[in-house]
Formats: sequence, C-alpha cells, structure tokens
Amino acid sequence: MAVSTKSYAVAAVSVAAIFMIAVYQYTRNGGDDRFAPCRSSAIAGGPGAIGGPFTLTDENGRQVTDKDVLSGPSLVYFGYTFCPDVCPTDTARNAEAIDALEDKGYDVTPVFITVDPDRDTPDVLKEWTDFIHPKMIGLTGTPEQIASVAKAYRTYYKAPENPTDEYYTVDHMTQTYLMLPEYGFVEFFSREDTPEDIANRAACFIDAMK
Repeated sequence: MAVSTKSYAVAAVSVAAIFMIAVYQYTRNGGDDRFAPCRSSAIAGGPGAIGGPFTLTDENGRQVTDKDVLSGPSLVYFGYTFCPDVCPTDTARNAEAIDALEDKGYDVTPVFITVDPDRDTPDVLKEWTDFIHPKMIGLTGTPEQIASVAKAYRTYYKAPENPTDEYYTVDHMTQTYLMLPEYGFVEFFSREDTPEDIANRAACFIDAMK
C-alpha cells in the first residue's frame, strides 16, 4: 500500500498523540497504574483517554454500539478489506493472537473497523471477517460515523477524494488497540509485535483487571 511522506508524518504525530495522552492519564492518576507490570513502556491508558462511545453497523447489518461490541476484552484494528497487503497481514496476525489467547483460556474478541465505508458494506465485511477469523466483528457506518470513531481513537486515515480507480488505496495507521471493559484503552500493539507478544501481554492485562 503506497503511503505518502505527508501521510507518514501525520501518522507519526497521531502515534505520538496516543503516547502523550496515555502518559497524561498515568500522571493524572498519580502514577497508580495496576497494569504497569504488563506494559512494554511506562505509559498508561484509562477510561476516556482513547476510545469512547460509538454507533456503527456490524457485518450483519445491525446497528450496534461500543457497549455491544466491547463487552469483553477486545483487540480493535482500523483498516479496509480492499487493502492489498498491510491489513490482511495485521489481521491474520491478530487472529493468531486470539487463538493463542484461547489456548491459554482467555476469551478475546477481534474487532475490525473499516476506514473505507464507501466500499466496505456489511456484506463485504462479513465475507472478509469470516475468512480472517470466525469471532471477528466487522464494523462500518457512514463516513461521518467512521470519522468520529477514528478521531476518538486518535487514529489517522486518508482516502482519495473522488477516486476514479475502483482499486484505490487508503492511507491509514496500523496499531491494534487492547480494550478492556470498564477500563477502555489500556495498550496498543505495533506491526512489529508477534502473535505471541500480543497474546502474552494481553493475558497479563486481563489477569491484572480481575
């Protein structure tokens, strides 16, 4: 997927924003972070730091909210089904992490939020997410709804305006968010993290939540 220099710069700023918001939350809480032993760096998330309420449409055409989708531990990823390389690789990696967690006795839901709502209809999402993992929940919505949830998660994406090529690509960030009920965002994983890395760190967070 081709990404412009400008897109890299915006994405870098977005990653930095996630980091700074997390650090702020940690400091505001007086350094009291129950998840500290699980973190790969000295950051902390928390309720309201990243993420928030949303209303979207799932792969079965049903209107759902964050309360419906994120009712348990979840790995949230923003991408699109027409993505030629990055999204299939990342979501397959996340699916392996979900299976590794299941082997350890943890029930974690993979969630895929499209950044390409014009092409990613519920039917398209259903076929794609069912192929990646049977537990994966695909979410789409209006362009305004997708822009709103992306803003809440401090993520970046950019689709071409008035594309003439049906195979156009969408620039987007590639982090995966670990969301926990009652705590919200607690950690994000980068493309360099392996399925084993994600499974082990997610398990630590889930144990610390109890």
